[in-house]
Amino acid sequence: MPSHSFGREIANVALRVVAVVLCFIFILGFGNAWVEEQTVSDGWCNIAVLPIEGVIAPYGDVFSGEMVINPASVRNYLEMVQSGPLIEGVLFEINSPGGTPVAAEQIAELIDTLDILTVGVVGDMGASGGYLVAAATDFLVASPMSQVGSIGVTMSYLEQTKQNEEEGLTFVELAAGNLKEAGNPNKELTEEERARFERDLATVHDVFIDHIAKYRDLPREDVVAVADGSGYTGKDALEKRLVDALGGRSVASAYFAETLQMPIEDIAYCEYVAEDWWL
Repeated sequence: MPSHSFGREIANVALRVVAVVLCFIFILGFGNAWVEEQTVSDGWCNIAVLPIEGVIAPYGDVFSGEMVINPASVRNYLEMVQSGPLIEGVLFEINSPGGTPVAAEQIAELIDTLDILTVGVVGDMGASGGYLVAAATDFLVASPMSQVGSIGVTMSYLEQTKQNEEEGLTFVELAAGNLKEAGNPNKELTEEERARFERDLATVHDVFIDHIAKYRDLPREDVVAVADGSGYTGKDALEKRLVDALGGRSVASAYFAETLQMPIEDIAYCEYVAEDWWL
């Protein structure tokens, strides 16, 4: 009996050793796969590409059926860019009508504080918050046909009091605080409520102008002159110094090559592929 017990003990120890070794191999292999998955460069490309497409929002797909970009996903990607090897710049391809002001401000700040070279290329549209994000890049390119700018703020809405009246609906206001229902489409806007909203809009507009003046290195009065909320074609935006050049990727490649002091043929883009980090 003792010899059998001893044999079983040896067998158990051997099994535990094998299990530990297998676990170690599995973890090591999984870890390497995870590192590869989280690396932007394939070992050859040196310019990361990140699309800024659709509505800019604080989080998730808050606009059903629309593409949404949010600060968390941009932050995750840029952290991966900076932690990985070989990447010497980031190309932001921008197609956005804007979105919420704080979310756009946060993404712009993430771009502005990157310690590697950044270039923005505006496609069909880089407007409002989309332009704020674009302006934070080191060098901004747009097509002559792009819509650029729209430096303004809006919170307009459709009031439906007359429709409710026609349909026999009555709005019953139950709220603590005389401005709590301000902006409710089921009631008319009072003069006090309008004054409060217009004050807040002016504040956000002023901050927007300050950011553009800083990012584009322009006198504030020059930004004020174009900050009427309208958009400009890329051609007009260049004249107003809202962008740095007209064109697309080829112009961006030339800028990367010149600034990084390398042959243009050595500029290789790491095309964006959505992964689990994209929230």
